[in-house]
Amino acid sequence: IEYKDLIYLFIRRDFVLKYKQTVLGPIWYFISPLASAFIYSFVFGKLAGLKTEGVPHILFYYTGTMLWGFFSSCFGDANNIFLGNSGLFGKVYFPRLVVPISNIAGSAMKLLMQLVCLIGFYIYYVYIGESIRPTWVCFLFPLILLQIALLANGMGMIISSITTKYRDLRILVDFVFGLSMYATAVVYPISQIPQNYSWLSYINPVNAPLELCRIAFFGSGSVAIGSIISSIGQTVFFLVLGLVMFHQNERNFIDVI
Repeated sequence: IEYKDLIYLFIRRDFVLKYKQTVLGPIWYFISPLASAFIYSFVFGKLAGLKTEGVPHILFYYTGTMLWGFFSSCFGDANNIFLGNSGLFGKVYFPRLVVPISNIAGSAMKLLMQLVCLIGFYIYYVYIGESIRPTWVCFLFPLILLQIALLANGMGMIISSITTKYRDLRILVDFVFGLSMYATAVVYPISQIPQNYSWLSYINPVNAPLELCRIAFFGSGSVAIGSIISSIGQTVFFLVLGLVMFHQNERNFIDVI
């Protein structure tokens, strides 16, 4: 709270730097998930014929890409905390946790903007008579987003703490993270995972919150209680470990870099 003005300045800095000298500016917030949703709808919905449990393809894929984009943004920012802010950290003292907090707030603002587009699609499909309906889980949506953000930041701070010394690990992380989307229920519901591979929904902590969001918005889908507990447990583990490694690394990372 004491550094709330600094958090605001970090959010503004990231926003300005990212869209400085761009033609469309913040409109890219909408273009990216929309383009992905249409492509996934054609490839996975039309060509591959994957079921979406009665949810219109655009709604299903837009929700998945929007939430995955939020997770990816939080993870990427946390993954780049030390290397991306080394010049600032080496000159000025302030609580280093201000940076990941501002990153979460900035990513949440982008998500809220994208939610406007989702609501527009939602109203249209309700108007034309699609059988989608919100459920009481909608009230848990802020908590679900918080879990996604904390999970992404915990994992990102762990990687960031390691890659300050071992830079080549960043290449491996980028490669694995790019593939991990297809091991997550972004373009398919959990129900489409074969029974032999159902354990994937337990070891991947992103699956449960994504499926819970679809249940919240569309009343469609299902997720096992064990998967939810596993996801929350992994979130706590990665967050605590990430914070411990973050505080240990912030003392001497300037010497390493």
